Order: sequence, then C-alpha cells, then structure tokens
Amino acid sequence: MNLLLFQTAETNPLWWFGLIGALLLLFLFIAAFVIKQYKRCPSNRVLVIYGKVGSSQAARCLHGGGAFVVPLIQDYEYLSLEPQVIDIPLEGALSLNNIRVNVPATFTVGVSTDGVLMNNAAERLLGLPDQKIREQAQDIILGQLRLVIATLSIEEINKDREKFMALINENVAQEINKIGLDLINVNVRDITDESGYIQAIGQRAAAEAINQAKVDVAMQDRDGAIGQATAEREQTVRVSEESATAIEGQKHAERRQRVTVAAQEAEAIAGEKNAEQEQRIQVAQAEATAVEGENLSKAQVAEANAKLIEVQAGARQRAEVASAKAREAILIAEREQELARLGKEILAEQEVEKQRIEIAAEAEAERNRREARGDADAIVARYNAEAEGVRKVLEAKAEGYRELVAACAGNPDIAPTLLMIEQLPQLVTEQVKAIQNLKIDKITVWDSGGGAGGQGSSTAGFLSGLIGSLPAVHDLAEQAGIELPQVLGQVKSKPTAEPAGPPPAEA
Repeated sequence: MNLLLFQTAETNPLWWFGLIGALLLLFLFIAAFVIKQYKRCPSNRVLVIYGKVGSSQAARCLHGGGAFVVPLIQDYEYLSLEPQVIDIPLEGALSLNNIRVNVPATFTVGVSTDGVLMNNAAERLLGLPDQKIREQAQDIILGQLRLVIATLSIEEINKDREKFMALINENVAQEINKIGLDLINVNVRDITDESGYIQAIGQRAAAEAINQAKVDVAMQDRDGAIGQATAEREQTVRVSEESATAIEGQKHAERRQRVTVAAQEAEAIAGEKNAEQEQRIQVAQAEATAVEGENLSKAQVAEANAKLIEVQAGARQRAEVASAKAREAILIAEREQELARLGKEILAEQEVEKQRIEIAAEAEAERNRREARGDADAIVARYNAEAEGVRKVLEAKAEGYRELVAACAGNPDIAPTLLMIEQLPQLVTEQVKAIQNLKIDKITVWDSGGGAGGQGSSTAGFLSGLIGSLPAVHDLAEQAGIELPQVLGQVKSKPTAEPAGPPPAEA
C-alpha cells in the first residue's frame, strides 16, 4: 500500500497541492483559535481569569494588558471599574449624648485596582449585578455610619465636621475594602434631629453673637468717648507746649543775636590781627625774593661749571676710547707678527688666546666708557639739581621783593627801611662779635662822684664811652642813606655844659 501511495504521488502532482492546502488550513485554524483565546483587558475593567490559575489562588486579576485563556481548564469574566453612587438615608441614629440625629449622605464607591482588593472583588462580587453590589455596600456603610455617630456628641458632629468626615472615611473604607471596593467620595447633605437640639444650639449661637455685637458696640462707644476726651486733653497740652516753645524760641533768637554781635566784633579784631600778619608775610616774601636773586646768580655759575665738567668728561671718555683703539691696533699687529713667526704649530692656541684678549679688551673698554658716562651724568644731575634749587630760591626772593615794592607804592622809601629792619639782628650780632674776644681780667674805677664837669658818675661815663665806641645803628643807617622809623627810637644829643657865670648879685 505504501508503494501504491508513493507511486500515486509520483504519477499525480495534484496530490501534493491538496496536502499543502490541508496543512495551511490547519495552521490557520490553530492561529484563529489562539487569537480568540487571548483576552485583552480595557482600562475601565478588571479581567478575572478563574479555573486552574495557580496552586494558592482562586482567580487571576489583570487591570490593563492581556492574557491567554487556556481552553477547557480556564475561563474569564470582567469586573466594571465604573463608580457607583449609593444614597444613605440615615435617620434616628443615636449620638453619644443620647440624642437621635438624621444624617442623609451620599457615598461614591468603585472596584479597587489594588492587587489584593481586586482578588477580594473577584471572590465576592464576580457575576453579581450592580444593584446587588450597591445593596451590599449600603448595608456596610449604614452600620459603620451609625457606629461613628455613636462615638460623637451633637456639638462635635455639628462643629467639628473635619473630625466627623475623617472617622467616616476611616471606618467605612476599612470595611468595604473587604469586598474589594474603594471609597471614592463622601457627601453629608445635612444634619438634623427630632428634638430640635441642633436648632437650639444655632439660636444660642446667634444670641451670643448678637450680645457680643452689642458689647462690642458699647465698647466702641466707650473707646470713642475716651478718645475724644484724650484728644481734647492732648490739644490743651499741645497748645501749652507750643506757647512755651514760642517763648523759648524768642529767647533763643535774642541769645543768638547777642552771640552774632559778639562774633562780629571778634571777627573785626581778628581782621586787624590778620592785616598785621599779612604785613609780616610780605616782608618775609621780600627777603625770599632777594635770596632768590642771589641763588639765581649762583645757579648760573653752577651751570657753567657743570657744562665744563661735562665737556671734560666727554674729552676723557674720547681719550680712553682712542687709547683702547690704539691698544687694540697694537694687539692686532702683535697677533699678525706672532702668527707669521709660529706658523701652524700653535696657531689654534694663539687664535683662542687672541679671541680671549679681544673680548677682555672690549669688555674693559666698555666698562671704562660706561663708568665715565655714569660719572658725567651724576655730576651733571647734581649740578642741575643745585642750580634748580638756587634758581627757585632766587625766584621766590625776587617775587617777594616785587610784592614788597608794590605794597610800598605810595611811599617807596619804606621798602629799604623794611629791608634794613630785617638785617638788624645780623648787625647787632656783628657788633657783639667786635668785643666778644676781649679778655678783661679786672676793671678798677676811681669815682669821686663828681664826673666830668660835674655832670654825674664817672662810671656811667665810662660805660657810655665804651658803648659809644661801637658802631651805632642810627649812624650806619644814616651812612647808608636810610631813615629808620620812629619805633627804633632816636639818639639824644649830649647837652653842652653852659659856662659858669658870675653868681647873681644879692639884693
């Protein structure tokens, strides 16, 4: 039979096409089956695969993505993640102070996407319609809400809403998580009671607010009256203070006036002192001008000497250069002679020696030139500095003399007099030098008290004669053609002795 099939395949090519087509159909069937069993999970659902899913799990939950569902041993369903709104018409819940309250609220819940909570939802809510899920959640929420209200008083529920809502979220969320739900939102619409206690609390609070407002108004009226009285008192005090300030200001103005008058008088006295001071300054400037003229002459002499020294230094430098060049020429001639005499034997040694000598000679010449140039520059700089200083002094003296002459324009004879006054200390010094070296061991004076011609003590005449032998200041001024001012005094002429006449005749 095998041989028959082989022969049939060889003799009929269509058989091969039929076999390939059957295999292709089988592959397509398998691919379609695999595609159909691969389940994808949308974002608003949870895919629950149950059956043979694991050794310790009753179901496998997926949120997003996809999974392959094995035929025969596994199956699948979806849990919706859409939020569900649950109304809780709670009435007659007993509070902590045994007052029944009505707390109508709205809770929003939904299937959780947490791994553990999704498994809880798959175990307890899979296949249930939405109405059944809401009923289970409503029962749990009612029980937990009554429990929370029983732990709080009416005042806490009414005033501390944050604490009330926190307890509701904590207790309700913990219980509904057991069936796989999450608490999304809580909205308590209103809180009332059958006895009217909450309304009474509101009326009491309103009354307290009204009374407090009345107290505030009375306190504001009181503060206004006190403020008005305080303002009037401060007005009286301020008026008194301003009046006192005005009187004090008037007294200060009078005092400042007296101080100003005294200051002006002091300034007038200071102006007189300044005039005297300026006069002394002008005299000093005149002296400086004279000294400046003298220094200018000295500067010209110093400048001429500096030029002479500079010329001498240049000549000495040129002589040294010429001497160095002459020595260099001698060395060159000696080198040529030595080279001709020795030839090739010591040519290299002599060439090295020649270069050394040339370098040493050039260095020595350069050193001499630099020393000479440095000495000349130093001498010129010193004399220039001295000449500049002398010139500045002479210029200052000349300027002072010019200002002195300008100041004495009304009376030109005063200028020589002022210059003579400036030289008085030097003249007195010269007079003292005339007698300072005299060695007088002893002076003996016989004085009978009569004096020469009966005109007083001979000792006084001796001292007068001694001082009179010295050159007198007035005589020197007279010889110079200068009239000294009256403040230096005048030389009194000696009284001539009248001839003794005959005694008057007695009557």
